[in-house]
Amino acid sequence: MYHQGDVWLVDFDPSVGHEYQKVRPALIVESDSYLSLGNLITIVPISSQLGKSALLDVLIPKTAKNRLVSDSLIKTRQISTFDKRRFIKYIGQCQPSVLQAVLSNVSLYLALTE
Repeated sequence: MYHQGDVWLVDFDPSVGHEYQKVRPALIVESDSYLSLGNLITIVPISSQLGKSALLDVLIPKTAKNRLVSDSLIKTRQISTFDKRRFIKYIGQCQPSVLQAVLSNVSLYLALTE
């Protein structure tokens, strides 16, 4: 049901401080091999605020496949793990090249590569 690269509407509330808020699109970054092991899913939020680009953000253009409302930014530095009950609705699928850029930036952010 859930797959790496899927775009879902996710409920980010309640949030604190600079955490993302409200129901918004998010990209599943967790590996498919781990998604079936429990009730938690690791995601990164998606924001339509293109003017608020930050280090390691990845542009995701609106396509028929991802079904986003507009071109958006994937906020890789806001990686989070949420319970499956926060996942409201499947939206679409991220382009493979965008997913690879996100995974690369998450790896850089977490110092997983040398």
